[in-house]
Formats: sequence, structure tokens, C-alpha cells
Amino acid sequence: MLYYLIYVFAGGAPLKTDILGVGIDDLTLDEAIEAGAALMEESGFHYVVTPNPEFILSAKKDEDFRSVLNKADLALPDGIGVVYAAKILNRSLKGRAPGVDFAQGLMTRMSHTGQSLFLLGAKPGVAEQAAENLRKSHPGLLICGTHDGYFKEDKPVVETIKAAKADVVFVCLGAPKQELWMAKNGPLTGAKLAVGLGGCLDVFAGNVQRAPEVWQKAGLEWLYRLIKEPSRIGRMAKLPLILVDAFGARIRGM
Repeated sequence: MLYYLIYVFAGGAPLKTDILGVGIDDLTLDEAIEAGAALMEESGFHYVVTPNPEFILSAKKDEDFRSVLNKADLALPDGIGVVYAAKILNRSLKGRAPGVDFAQGLMTRMSHTGQSLFLLGAKPGVAEQAAENLRKSHPGLLICGTHDGYFKEDKPVVETIKAAKADVVFVCLGAPKQELWMAKNGPLTGAKLAVGLGGCLDVFAGNVQRAPEVWQKAGLEWLYRLIKEPSRIGRMAKLPLILVDAFGARIRGM
């Protein structure tokens, strides 16, 4: 625990692993949760990103997105493709730290500490259902507010979060919108920590089922989801490109 507190207070730099221009923290899931919990105790605002292969491919072309990812207090390897890319590059990553599992770990901590959580994102009604389910699965968790992701102006949302006195905000707007939103608006919300979590509210609401644990441990959660949602084939077809890019970077000695 102490080591990760020191790591967080030092800004995270010593453990960053460069994966095709995006710095990723070389932490296990448990270590990431420890670091996240430490950030919740710090003064000021902090944010966490969860890069998967699609993030890294997009960041190659989008300088603003890449900059926001690299300025995050924690950047966790959400996709198995990121871990494989690290192996190709002969760089250290201990394994996946999926955003949904990181969030579950934080909520378990918060249910004991009394820190408050705000849920932002998804279609109307999803965040409310997620909140109802999370209160049941995490007795003692204080969810101080919700807001859907279908808004045009940031200011009213920021004011709602601030009025709710949220300590932590789960921002589920999809990438890169959620990362840019956190970097720009997070400090204005009064929260200590924001975490970009993509489609996690649909998971918490019960609208999307995660892969069975055996699929997760095998690094095949992406395949399970593709089987369940064939419409994702267009996005999934792009993911092997990160491995091609990693091989290219290794050959070039980058």
C-alpha cells in the first residue's frame, strides 16, 4: 500500500510504460485500485483513463486525445491487445486492469468510507437503473446523483455534479469525448476523482452482460462480446492493427 501511495504522490511517472506513444501504468488490478483510492484522498482533481487498442490507434492521429491520455493520473490497460503490444515491444505490463473491475474495486472502498459517487453517461434512464443495482450490490455506497450522456452544454451538468458534492464521478460518454470532458470540466465539478468508463453504466444497469470469468481470464472477453454483438465487427477488425503497429515499432527500434 505504502509503495503505491508514494507512486501516486510522485505523479505516477516512474511506472509509465510507453505503448505507441501512450503512457500506460504498469500496475496489477489490485495495485491500480490502491492507487485510485489514494488519489481520492489527495487534494485537487485527478482523472483516470482506461486505454484499449482503439484508444491507442485513435491517439496516433488525434494529438489532443493523446495529450489528455498522457496527462492522466492513472492510465490502465483495459484491453488484452494493449498487453500483447507491450510484449511485442518488449516492455513491461503486468496484465489487464479492466475499467469495469477497477470501478468495482473503488466502489467497494467507497461503500466503507462514505465518499459519494456521481454517474454520468449512457441513454436516459440507464444511469438511474445502474445506481439502483449498485446500491444493492454495494451496501453503504452513496450515489449522490445521475445524469444521462445526451446533453449539449457542459455547464449545467458541471453545476449539477458540483451541487451534488460528488467525490468521484464515473464518466461514461465514450472515447475520446469522456477523456476530453474530464480534462476540461473535471476541475470545475469539485470532485476529487473522475474515471472514464465507456459503456460501463450499461453493464451496471444489466443491459450488457460481461463474458464469463473463464473467457475473461483467457483474454477473450472481446470475442465473447463480438459473438453477442456481431454489429461490433467493424470496430473489432481494427484492433489487430495495434499489433501490426507494435511489430513495426519494434523493427524500427522505437
